[in-house]
Amino acid sequence: MNSPPQSIAVLGSTGSIGCGTLEVVSHAENRMNVQALSSHSRLREAVRQAHDYEPRWLIAADAGQAAEFDWTDLPADTELLTGPDALEEVAASDDIDTVVAAIVGSAGLRSTWTAVSCGKRVALANKETMVVAGPLVRMTADQNGAELLPVDSELCAIFQALQTGRRDDVARVILTASGGPFRNRAADELENVTVADALAHPTWKMGKKISVDSATMMNKALEIIEARWFFDLEPDQIEVVVHPQSIVHSMVEYVDGSVISQMSPPDMRLPIQYALTYPVRAPGPVERMDFETPFQLQFHPPDRQRFPALDLGYEVARMGGTSGAVVNAANEVAVEEFLQGRLQFTKIVPACRAILENHNYEPNPSLSRLLELDGWARQEVLRWVAT
Repeated sequence: MNSPPQSIAVLGSTGSIGCGTLEVVSHAENRMNVQALSSHSRLREAVRQAHDYEPRWLIAADAGQAAEFDWTDLPADTELLTGPDALEEVAASDDIDTVVAAIVGSAGLRSTWTAVSCGKRVALANKETMVVAGPLVRMTADQNGAELLPVDSELCAIFQALQTGRRDDVARVILTASGGPFRNRAADELENVTVADALAHPTWKMGKKISVDSATMMNKALEIIEARWFFDLEPDQIEVVVHPQSIVHSMVEYVDGSVISQMSPPDMRLPIQYALTYPVRAPGPVERMDFETPFQLQFHPPDRQRFPALDLGYEVARMGGTSGAVVNAANEVAVEEFLQGRLQFTKIVPACRAILENHNYEPNPSLSRLLELDGWARQEVLRWVAT
């Protein structure tokens, strides 16, 4: 007998990962069924998605915006839910098999935590979940039988490469980084970077916040922290290399010197699909590698002076405790201040470091304490920017 379709909740459905997920579902030939969609502010786009995928629920996470929106075009069979609590309600539903955690930033933590606590399969695109609360999330997943599968292209590559050998034989993992739009600029040329400059990513099409993180390489700093907890690695086992072509998505080196890499064109639909279908591989919408046309693969060590976020990432990975929550929150606000023209590009990382160094570090915080410090760090960044 054929198994029933996988029932999916796409939290953050109007973002780039959410839209990519829906494309994967469209190619899945009825093997997947979208039961829930959520959006924060792109409500018109969410309604269009509801017409295309006929979910049981549509969640408007911002209750204020939902109250002002005209919902007359919402399909009659789709129930409207509003507010952040609705995200957790749907993530906990027995009618959901898999939660795609694609809400950007720490705003996605609570619903991801709920899904993990309920033993769901979680396709984790929200790296902030592991950055803020990695040890707690991993422990909760183990206790409740939840499956955590990475959607980050780099962590998905590591996950795949780890299938080729014993975990005890892993020497190190190598995270690849595109280097963003400033990989060839000297550090002293970054003083006058504009928002348009920072958003002009040479390889990937991403949202504004993630694009700025790529430009500062804070995205790689966060991935160092994420990989530390996701794969139970020591920080010294994690390295970063700049790979401008974004074809090798990351690598695992074993103790015998063998290096296993995962290659594909830069398309987020591949790691999304792998997280949804694992351990099965299925045909999908992703472009194939073209080996008929010559191409080169380049790898360069990152410039730590140009990208001080990397050293900050290693420091936080070693500290653990409350440090990830504080740096992540500080970065989210600092990026928004830059996007609004109130903070210089080269001040984003120093702002994060200043908040980290001035918080009361705790080695074994509770989730409620992490969320409390998240709010504290956001306010501290605003004070830092103002002065």
